Amino acid sequence: MSQTLAKMRFNCAKARETVERTKTEHFAIGAFNIDNQDTLIAICKAAQKTKSPLMVEVSHGEVKAIGLQNLRCMVDNYKLEYGIEMYINLDHSPDVESAKKGIDAGFEFIHIDVSQERHDASVAEIIEATKEVVSYAKFTGALVESEPHYFGGSSNVHEEAFDYEEIKKSFSTPEDAKHFVEATGIDTFAAAVGNLHGSYPVPKQLDLELLSRIRNAIDCNISLHGGSDTPGHFFEEAVKIGVSKINVNSDMRRVYRDTLVKVLEDNPSEYAVMKLMPTVIDAIADIVEGKLKSFNAVGRAVV
Repeated sequence: MSQTLAKMRFNCAKARETVERTKTEHFAIGAFNIDNQDTLIAICKAAQKTKSPLMVEVSHGEVKAIGLQNLRCMVDNYKLEYGIEMYINLDHSPDVESAKKGIDAGFEFIHIDVSQERHDASVAEIIEATKEVVSYAKFTGALVESEPHYFGGSSNVHEEAFDYEEIKKSFSTPEDAKHFVEATGIDTFAAAVGNLHGSYPVPKQLDLELLSRIRNAIDCNISLHGGSDTPGHFFEEAVKIGVSKINVNSDMRRVYRDTLVKVLEDNPSEYAVMKLMPTVIDAIADIVEGKLKSFNAVGRAVV
C-alpha cells in the first residue's frame, strides 16, 4: 500500500470538494487516459500551465500494463513535483473485484461498468454490482460512477463513420437515469447523449436538450465519456448545463502516434529515445490544454 488510509480519505474528501465546486463555478474536470509515463508528464505539464484540476485515468488494459500501485505512486510523485491538483479515476472497471482493488489502491474516482465486459448484462445485474461497489467505497470516500447500459465505441481511431440514428437508440433517458441513481446511490451518472467512445471521420454531436433533461431529473454528478473528436462548443454548453467530468483518450492517442512517427522519420539516426520524446509530450500537452479550456477548468485548481 503506497498510501495510508488517512491519506486516502483526505484525497477523496478533497476530490469531493472539487466536484462540488464544478456545480457552483460551472466547469468540468478533465479525465485523461494514460498509456505510459510520457502521457502522464504531458497531462501534468498542461495542468501546471493552465492551473486546472484534472484526473488521470486507466481502464482495464492500462491497469494490466502499468499496475494500480505503480500508477498511484507515479501520480503522487508527479503531483508533488508539478504542484498540481490531480486525482486518479479507474475507468470502465469491468467487475466488482477490479473496482474494489482500485478503491484499495486509493483511487479517488471509481467507474464500475459491468456492461463493458458483458454487453448483455441486465439492468438488475448492473444495479446489484454497482450497489456493492458504492458500499465498499465508503471505506475511503471514493466517488463511484456507473451507468445502466452498454456504452458503444472504443478508445481508438476509427476509419468508418458511425450511424448517428443507430447510436441514438442507446441514449440515456431522464427516467432511466433517475431510476438508476436512486437504486444504486452512485455519485456520478455516465450519460450517453451522443458522446461515443473513439475518434471518427465525422465529428460527434451531443444532444444538449436531452442532457439538460437528464440534469433536471437527477441530483448526482454527470460525466461524459467519449470526449474525443467533439467540437468544443458542445463541451462549453455541457458545462453550463451541469456536467462535472469529461473523459478524453483517443485524441491523445492519435497525436501521440502521429507525432512519434514524424519524430522518428525526422531523426533516423537517433536511438536515445529520451531525446525524441519531448516533442511528443508537448503535442499531447497541447491537446490536454485545449480540452481544459473547453471545459472552463483553467484557473480552478486548489493546491
